[in-house]
Amino acid sequence: MSGVASAAPTAPLTHRRIWKIAGPIILSNATVPLLGAVDTGVVGQMGAAAPIGAVGLGAVVLAMVYWAFGFLRMGTSGLAAQAHGAGDEAERAAILLRALIVAGVLGLVLILGQALLIQGALALAPASAEVESLAQTYLSIRLWGAPATIGAYAITGWLLALERPRAMIAIQLLVNGINVVLDLWFVLGLGWGVAGVASASVIAEWSGIVLGLWLCRQAFGPGLVQARARLADRSALGRMFAVNRDIMLRSVALHLCFVAFVFFGAGFGDVTLAANQVNLQFLEITAYALDGFAFAAETLVGQAVGARAPGQVKRAVKMTLAWGLIGSLLLGLVFALAGGALIDVMTTAPDVRAEARHYLPWMVMAPILGTVAWTWDGVFIGATLTREMRQLMLASAAIYALALAVLAPAFGNHGLWAALMVLSVARSALMTRAGIAALARFGA
Repeated sequence: MSGVASAAPTAPLTHRRIWKIAGPIILSNATVPLLGAVDTGVVGQMGAAAPIGAVGLGAVVLAMVYWAFGFLRMGTSGLAAQAHGAGDEAERAAILLRALIVAGVLGLVLILGQALLIQGALALAPASAEVESLAQTYLSIRLWGAPATIGAYAITGWLLALERPRAMIAIQLLVNGINVVLDLWFVLGLGWGVAGVASASVIAEWSGIVLGLWLCRQAFGPGLVQARARLADRSALGRMFAVNRDIMLRSVALHLCFVAFVFFGAGFGDVTLAANQVNLQFLEITAYALDGFAFAAETLVGQAVGARAPGQVKRAVKMTLAWGLIGSLLLGLVFALAGGALIDVMTTAPDVRAEARHYLPWMVMAPILGTVAWTWDGVFIGATLTREMRQLMLASAAIYALALAVLAPAFGNHGLWAALMVLSVARSALMTRAGIAALARFGA
């Protein structure tokens, strides 16, 4: 967590180096569901349903809003990794400063427009008058943390580019720790209820970005004057805009694919819809577990591209893909052996348990069929091949739409899951083909 990157871009690319990046990220991701559970558990001690519903509704709204700005982490990671690999410290610092300015502007827009955002969200997801009132209180407080939350995306991407995952964990542990302690104090000790949960989150978010800025202090050192002079560089700004635009459009297309899955599933009845929601948690577990290797690909490929080292690029791709496949096989085995027990943990409804088990084989297949595409995502981001990534996602979405239109009516919910697997296979195949072509162009 010092101000110096943990490994130089020219350091040997070993399995240990990959795990020094991936391991902490996997452990860090494992804490993500914990925070929501603590918020729910603490507010649940109030003994009423409305506060739980309000916190849940507000958290979903914020997750959707902040998800839209996730491009800032990925774009910052790829650009900063390349600058780091090229040894351009001034540009590396300028990339962070540009991203933080964008985050500040976006956060300010959310704060100023919070009334419209809250009204729109509650109109789309109507609830009882009590829940809506409490949700409005929750959101009106939480949105004051928007600049910090979005700014953390930029800082996380920048730290990842410099191979500093332990610094990323330190930020997350601080945020989670402060949030839990203040949750208990504000809600159970002071009796602030929903407002206490929201206030705890905002204080934790701002504490996290203060620590993040300190961990990134090398960007504000002697080279700051030179970095500031580059802030308005038209070429760099244009590239930043193009990269982030492409990533955002790709992410929107991917998200719409899952929205379509949920909507189609709703047509098969409440029990099937609930079972699908339970089984989708297996995909979430997979994403959290295997993200570490995609993040490692972002860092190592980006650095190698910046250093103009085609051999390192090729080796980074092969090694991260290999570890992703190993991880997916292990997850598939765990789901095959313990999937039923995991379903029982997630729901107590007998009919939902039985229905979810009926589709468990698809969960066993999902990590294996999806990991290649997820790892290639990291490769394309690191190489800033974001235009290609966007186009490939749109092509995959079109294939998925066709599969959905054919398989779901013919085979019901099994057809729905089969279509989702088609999406994974299409993404993996198209990205592998494009990735191999890109490596050849680069001389790898």
